[in-house]
Amino acid sequence: MSSRKRNPPLSDRMMEVVAARFRALGEPLRLRILQVLEPGEAPAGEIAERVGANQSNVSRHLQNLHDAGLVGRRREGINIVYSISDPTILKICQLVCKRVEEDARNELAEMAGKRVRRG
Repeated sequence: MSSRKRNPPLSDRMMEVVAARFRALGEPLRLRILQVLEPGEAPAGEIAERVGANQSNVSRHLQNLHDAGLVGRRREGINIVYSISDPTILKICQLVCKRVEEDARNELAEMAGKRVRRG
């Protein structure tokens, strides 16, 4: 028997909210935007410049992230400044990135004929 604590089943509404957040993470440009916002808030124009995309495209992705509850925004003069509103999303990304790195190391080790223990 597993000693892991089981979470109670999610309601249909909660499933929709969780699914929307995962959908919002399903676009590489949105992940780059979150990476830009990790150290702190930034205006939309600066975000666009740092991710190497046009401001219109970045604004659409920021709207999607906002709708999913992942980023917040506020007006500062003529600029809209964005920030991460749900820091748990960074933890999720770190966990996934760590696993991808482990899998890549294992794949390289297997190609070299070595077996690496999973962590």
